[in-house]
Amino acid sequence: MSLRSSSSSSLHSVASPRHAGQTQSYPPAQASSPGQEEQHGGGGGGGYNNNYNKRLKSAPNAEEEGGNSEGDGDIIQRAFYPPEISTARCQQYIDGTLPLPHSLLIAALADTQAQRDGIAVGDAVVHWFKRDLRTFDNRALARASLKAREAGVPLVCMFLISPQDYQAHLTSPARVDFELRSLAILHADLAEQNIPLYVTTVDRRRDIPAHILRKCAEWRAKHIFCNIEYEVDELRRETSLVSQCLEHDIAFTAVHDDVLVPPATLVSGSGKPYSVYSPWYRAWVRHLHAHPHLLDPSPCPTANSPSTKDDPRFHSYFTSPIPPAPSSKRLTTEESLRFASLWPAGEHEARARLGRFIKEKVSEYASMRNFPAENSTSLLSPHLAAGTLAARTAVRAARDANSTTRLDGGQEGIRGWISEIAWRDFYKHILVQWPYVCMSKPFKPEYASVRWGKDTEDEDGDGDEEAFARWKEGRTGFPFVDAAMRQLRHMGWMHNRCRMVVASFLSKDLLLDWRRGEAYFMRRLVDGDFASNNGGWGFGASVGADPQPWFRVFNPVLQGERFDAEGEFIRKWVPELRGVKGNKVHDPYVWAKEGYGIIGLDCILYSVPSLYPTTIYLPGPTRLPSSRHSAVSSASSTTFRTKSARTSGAVKNGT
Repeated sequence: MSLRSSSSSSLHSVASPRHAGQTQSYPPAQASSPGQEEQHGGGGGGGYNNNYNKRLKSAPNAEEEGGNSEGDGDIIQRAFYPPEISTARCQQYIDGTLPLPHSLLIAALADTQAQRDGIAVGDAVVHWFKRDLRTFDNRALARASLKAREAGVPLVCMFLISPQDYQAHLTSPARVDFELRSLAILHADLAEQNIPLYVTTVDRRRDIPAHILRKCAEWRAKHIFCNIEYEVDELRRETSLVSQCLEHDIAFTAVHDDVLVPPATLVSGSGKPYSVYSPWYRAWVRHLHAHPHLLDPSPCPTANSPSTKDDPRFHSYFTSPIPPAPSSKRLTTEESLRFASLWPAGEHEARARLGRFIKEKVSEYASMRNFPAENSTSLLSPHLAAGTLAARTAVRAARDANSTTRLDGGQEGIRGWISEIAWRDFYKHILVQWPYVCMSKPFKPEYASVRWGKDTEDEDGDGDEEAFARWKEGRTGFPFVDAAMRQLRHMGWMHNRCRMVVASFLSKDLLLDWRRGEAYFMRRLVDGDFASNNGGWGFGASVGADPQPWFRVFNPVLQGERFDAEGEFIRKWVPELRGVKGNKVHDPYVWAKEGYGIIGLDCILYSVPSLYPTTIYLPGPTRLPSSRHSAVSSASSTTFRTKSARTSGAVKNGT
């Protein structure tokens, strides 16, 4: 999910903590010129700018061929998206002169309400599962079930695997695996209620609407329900489906479910949408207090007649296996076993995990959530991303365990956790109101022309590629950063505090395009959620909604010293440092310099510096104090991009 995912149960990006002040500035460059085509993005992040244009794909036939053009260095999948949207067109969204994709869908539903209501039910009612893989507290599923029950016809469900959507949106193999394992559990649960679940792979995503219409005709279904997804691709597809279905005398209904408060509901006193979390959160709480029904659960679907299993339209669906993941999204056998152990799937596990967290951990959440070595967060983010748990259910459970019904009152741990879940809503509201964040542009479009990377002494850019590779692999020589990145590679998940640190490190210390980090996270995260991930990276790079100020930088050493004081988290994920005792693990090269690197003493590993990477060269504002740089230099003669240290900007304080 986002940079914020772990602490909240992991959901969004980051709430602004106190961190080190800096004097080095990153002013926005001039806005890019208009005239480019709009990218209809749905979840891949942003496009490269300046130095990374060479990595942008140009594969016009890839969608037809179903090819996989992904690479760790690529943000936009050119097989699916044209060049990035212009800054001028972004401004049209901001000014309101260009209609929002969400507004177009809501208008289409409102304008056709009477016509859709007048359509006869037919011989079945359809629910289309997407990112809502649960039977409990599912708004659209409940409405579909009610419609079927009232008409006395079967409810039939469908899930369409779209390899091209996975590719276009950079969905990780870990998340696809979690989704398909959850789908198998859902299939069994529905079968117990005599409800068929049709699952198939649709190779070309442009064929999804036609496939839905074909199945509705086959099932003689006249009403189809689904929950709204807020990414641009999906909003535009659903808007088109409203009219396409009506042409075939079918009612297509999409409803709000993934957020507690529907987007475009909360506005400031001036009538404008909020772009800063704190006032938005106060409005969110007020709205939920004034409209408590928004937290009410939806009933589980009513069972079909047992005869449904014998209906020739549906009987094969009860025994059909779940299709495998697309070839480009498959895990190895070892990875499959690891992720199944780390992340049990399905709504039963989600609700059980929620119950354990509320009972055992939430009371200490506020005081413990920032310490990655502690098992203090809910780890619910994969379930929220796949929809095996509704955010509404999580907030309701926390509220019911509190000493007050107020969402912003009572126990500190509970209200803190609720406020973290709210970040997930916040970033989806941002995505709806400023949809160009799906289109290769930061929330602040003027920052799109900031030059990233390519040190003046490294004009071929190879140093940037080495820096990015070392960041991805956890070989920067900064133990807290390396531990976090290795956790991500092993678990498909990273603690929220660590997400903030590694994002700041990539964008402000290595001066690499934050969108490369955003894209890499999506390709790795089991809890990958576009809105949350994009919002978190925008925060970390100071180009997003409600960002940390550009002059604040997370000092990677001081962050570790504060939130992993004894180095337990570092030792778990960086085995090269397990022999280093106490807080010396945060600055191993300093201790090696001071004589602790001799075999038999505390830093035994540092008699062989090659076992742990030398500290990476930082072109950005965080500088090692001169004593630390001397230690690094003496520990190895092959420091990354060997240069003299620039220490005048050393961070003096950090969180």
